[in-house]
Amino acid sequence: MATLTYRDALNVALREEMARDDRVFLMGEEVAEYDGAYKVSRGLLKEFGPKRVVDTPIAELGFAGIGVGAAMVGLRPVIEMMTWNFALLAIDQIVNSAAKMRYMSGGQVGVPIVFRGPGGAALQLGAQHSQAFESYYAHIPGLKVIAPATPADAKGLLKAAIRDEDPVVFIEGEMLYNLKGEVPDGDHVTPIGKADIKRAGKDVTIICHSKTVAPSLKAAEALAAEGVDAEVIDLRTIRPLDVDTILESVARTNRCVVAEEGWPFAGVGAQVVDTIQREAFDALDAPILRVTGADVPMPYNKVLERAAKVDAAKIQDAAKKVLYL
Repeated sequence: MATLTYRDALNVALREEMARDDRVFLMGEEVAEYDGAYKVSRGLLKEFGPKRVVDTPIAELGFAGIGVGAAMVGLRPVIEMMTWNFALLAIDQIVNSAAKMRYMSGGQVGVPIVFRGPGGAALQLGAQHSQAFESYYAHIPGLKVIAPATPADAKGLLKAAIRDEDPVVFIEGEMLYNLKGEVPDGDHVTPIGKADIKRAGKDVTIICHSKTVAPSLKAAEALAAEGVDAEVIDLRTIRPLDVDTILESVARTNRCVVAEEGWPFAGVGAQVVDTIQREAFDALDAPILRVTGADVPMPYNKVLERAAKVDAAKIQDAAKKVLYL
């Protein structure tokens, strides 16, 4: 068991999969000579050469399309977006080509491709560079959507994504790259579609993913000091959603809070709440509350940006409300 940063865990996953399967290649802006905008691809060009670690122009639609075509003829591309904000320029290739090709070909043509890169807000990057897009892509049949919160899950889920036979949208937390944690050695592969109970509890379920996992755990610690035993579930995979783990937890705790970085309207939390109220309504002792980013473009001002983001205090307050405390 090694202690790695989130970025280094991703780097290890890429290196291991590229060594394991010579069909895997990485393509994107600054992934080769510069070692990646966030240094996730550090050392890969030197190890695997320019045919498998490919720098591209600033043309997301173009290199995403090349990746889709490569996947259709048998390769396994990993397409890095410098941020998911820039991937809006490639949404036609992701949504209309990659996601639909297997269905529209009657199962004859698969697209085993991973689109990956950082998403969500960082620090004072403004409205156009601070968006959480999980719900956008999870809305699309044919795409799998993954958002890991820890170094171990970053490694295990990226390896699973690269091996998957269908297109995967892999959204990394931009503020998580320096996060350190224990990562299993060897061929550590985490199943897609399986949530993880990061903290067991009996009084209230807090459902979260990506950057909201750490504040949810912090909120759970603060609640514990008040005598409240909170369970924290990290979804890890947005689509497919691990419905069984969610429902089993709510059946135990009878109360639920859902935290996400994105906007409230049609967000990931809305899908989770709908699932619970349809499948476990009788288990609820209080309405489910959602904690989301503010329903505004992200402010640049530091104080306003902080107010727009999800934090532990907001999650703790929501948990106390569903417990009527």
